[in-house]
Formats: sequence, C-alpha cells, structure tokens
Amino acid sequence: MQWFLSANAVLQAFLVSLFMYLMTALGALAVFFSRKQGGRLLVFLTGFAAGIMIAASFFSLLLPAIGYQTALPSYLTVTLGFLLGGGFIVLSDLALSRSKLRFSRMGDRKCALLYLAVTLHNIPEGMAVGVAFAQAASGSGALSALLLGIGIAVQNFPEGMCVAFPLRAKGMSPCKSFLFSQGSGAVEIPACVLGALAASFIAGLMPWALSFSAGAMIAVVCSELIPECFSENKTLASAGVMAGFCVMMLLDLALG
Repeated sequence: MQWFLSANAVLQAFLVSLFMYLMTALGALAVFFSRKQGGRLLVFLTGFAAGIMIAASFFSLLLPAIGYQTALPSYLTVTLGFLLGGGFIVLSDLALSRSKLRFSRMGDRKCALLYLAVTLHNIPEGMAVGVAFAQAASGSGALSALLLGIGIAVQNFPEGMCVAFPLRAKGMSPCKSFLFSQGSGAVEIPACVLGALAASFIAGLMPWALSFSAGAMIAVVCSELIPECFSENKTLASAGVMAGFCVMMLLDLALG
C-alpha cells in the first residue's frame, strides 16, 4: 500500500483504472448465466438496468457536477450540460434511423444508443479519478483518490450488467453482449490516465462532461429501456426499475 501511495500519479491512475475496468467486466460476465428464452427474467433485468442508469445519472453524475466551480453558476452549467447530452442522443437516434446503413433489426439501433450512453458516462468518471490522483498533494490525498476509484469500481459491477442484459434481450449472443459491455468500461483506462496527465484542463470540463453524460443516459432510458421492458410486463419492469435504482443509490451513497 505504501508503494502505491508514493507512486507517480499517472501510474496510480492507470492501476486503479484497470481495477475499475475489471469490475465492469465481472458484472458483464453475468450475461452468460442468462438465457434469451427467459423472457420474464430479461424483462426484470432490463428494468433493473434502467433503474441503475437513472440512479447513476443523479448520484454519480449530476450531484458531483454541482460541486465543481465554473464560470457560470453550477445550476446553469449542469442544466445546459444535461440538455446537450439528451439532445445528442436524440440527434444520434435520428441519424441512425435515417442512415443509409441497413440495420438487420430495430434492436441494432437501440443497442448502439445504449452502448453509446453508458460509454459516455464512463469517460468523465475515469477522468474524475485521474484528476483526483493528480491533485493529491500528499499520501492522504492519494488515499482519498484511491477510495474514490474503489467506489466507482464497485458501482461498475452492476453497470456492467446494465449494458450486457439489455443487449442480450435484444437478441445479441452472450459472447457479443459481454464483449460490448466490457468495452464500455475499457474507456475508463485512457480517460483516467488523461485526467491525471491534464488535471488542470480536465477539471474545468468535468461538470460539463458529467452533466452531458447524465442527459445522455436519461434520454436512452426514456426512449429505449423503459418502453422496451414495460411493453412486455409492467409489474416485473417496475420491480426491476425500483430494484436497480435502490442498488445503485445504496452503492453511491455508501461509497461516496
């Protein structure tokens, strides 16, 4: 532990980002224990994923964004960033719908939007950890950054599931669902290192990046996940959303 606390900030950020990615991959592994035919289970898990994303949008993204100091009042920065993120998903949806590329199923477009939103959400989280290590002036500061990274890593476990299961529900094979889900977490590695290397510049962009990602996640939840699962079984979908929200809320509040 002492070796880690005394290491270079970039190395610290890199090592922690690997652990964060590993937890996403472990969560995604759960998709191998589900069956495409298990419609009721997948309805619940898709609702569970929606609940996780709703809670993460507030507790992991919007709430931390409010704490950053910016030229604009924080409420304006967060509101504008959120609207930009939601608008980005709406425009992406329109672009994919009108694209000359032929999707074999409508689910392909939905999968693309879901993957994009969760990947976007992981980038500022990784940057936040890198910035925390770069700004740590002492061993105690490095320990605080380490605890932040561990907290995000634990949260990444259900987030890995929240990508893999909806992809599986839309017809993707377990192997492909896993590969896409773990890939959404892999972006945290370069983002974390970048945050440590360019802390002063990245810190100024953090509230925009966090709120942008929150808007993107909420847009995907509202346009894809909730309509998908509620059309199948409203009771199971509601239970899944509530369970997912509670799990993510507990993790965020308990781990800071």
